[in-house]
Amino acid sequence: MVAWEGGLTRWPATLGAVRSSPRESLDAMVTAATVDCYNDSECVTGFYTMLDEHLAMPFPTCVLGVDVTVMGIDLADEDQIVAVCARGRWRQRVPILDLPLPSSAPESAEWIEAYRHWLR
Repeated sequence: MVAWEGGLTRWPATLGAVRSSPRESLDAMVTAATVDCYNDSECVTGFYTMLDEHLAMPFPTCVLGVDVTVMGIDLADEDQIVAVCARGRWRQRVPILDLPLPSSAPESAEWIEAYRHWLR
């Protein structure tokens, strides 16, 4: 603690107390995913790479009221990132933009949010 004039005290600022806003964090992730990209197609590939490297899979979620497991991601036609969802022997590719995340989001799910942020 540091004493101020008049007897008031305050805690000195620490690095832990200084936090970036969620928008700044998302902007930094967008920059990391799109560095050296020359067009939107390359940017989508950059996000796909980040998701493939960082997103913890498999993880459970619910799509249209059905419990599924996200087994992986894929890059589909028209530069679209899709989640490969499984239930038993059935597989369905769901655009990652439409994928509902569970209340307990998987590790590094913020990359999905950064991708959504980039598309806005």
